[in-house]
Amino acid sequence: MEAASRIRAAGRVLALTGAGISVASGIPDFRSRGGLWSMFPPEEYATIGIFRRDPARAWQLYRAMGRILAGKTPNPAHRALARLEAAGCLQGVITQNVDGLHQAAGSRRVLEIHGEHHHLQCLRCGSLEPVREAHYREEDLPCCDKCGSVLKPNVVLFGEPVRHLDEIHEFVARCDLLLVIGTSARVHPAAGLPQMVRSQGGLLVEFNREQALSPPPDLFLPGPAEQTLPRLVDLVRSG
Repeated sequence: MEAASRIRAAGRVLALTGAGISVASGIPDFRSRGGLWSMFPPEEYATIGIFRRDPARAWQLYRAMGRILAGKTPNPAHRALARLEAAGCLQGVITQNVDGLHQAAGSRRVLEIHGEHHHLQCLRCGSLEPVREAHYREEDLPCCDKCGSVLKPNVVLFGEPVRHLDEIHEFVARCDLLLVIGTSARVHPAAGLPQMVRSQGGLLVEFNREQALSPPPDLFLPGPAEQTLPRLVDLVRSG
C-alpha cells in the first residue's frame, strides 16, 4: 500500500484526530444528528460567558457529556496509533477530542486542543481535581476546595483559548506527513494544520468514511478508521 511506504519513508509523522475516531468506542459525534449539540445548543450551554453567568445551566450540559464519556474504552484505531508510535513511525497525536482514549490506548505524546474531561478546573485559583462519577449524578454544583468557586470541566468552552497552540505549531512545523483521522478539519485551529503541512511540502493522508478535507488529501483511505488504520499499521510494521 502506498500510504504504508510513504509513512516508512517520512521523517516526521503526526496524526490529527477528531470525533470520528471515537465513534466506534460508543461516543457519538456531538455535531451529528441527535448528538449533544442538538440537545444542548453550544451558544446556550457551552460558552465561557454562560458558565460565568449561570453555571447551573452549563452543568446540565456537562453532566450529559460526562455520562456519554464515562466508562468508554479505546477502539482499534486508537490502539493502532499507539502501536505506530511504539514502532517509532509516529511522533505524536494532536486531538480535538476530550475523551482521553489516545492516552488510554498507550499513546505517549498527545496534545489535546480542547482540553480533557478527567478533571475539573477552578477558574479563580487554577486548581484541578479529578472528576468523580458523583459529579455527573448530583444536582449540587461542585466547588473548589481551596477557594469555594464553582468548578468547570477541564475542557475548552466557546470563548476560551484553545490549549497547547504554540507547542502544536512548533510540532507541525517539522511534520512532513500528517494523518488526518475522523475529522473534516474545518474548525479552527485544527483547520489550519493540514494547510500548514502542505505549505511546507508535506503529505496529507486522510482516514474518513467519506473524503472531507478541502483541498483533497494526497492519499485517501475510505471507511471506518477502526478498520482502515489497523490494517495500515500492520503494513507499516511488517515492511
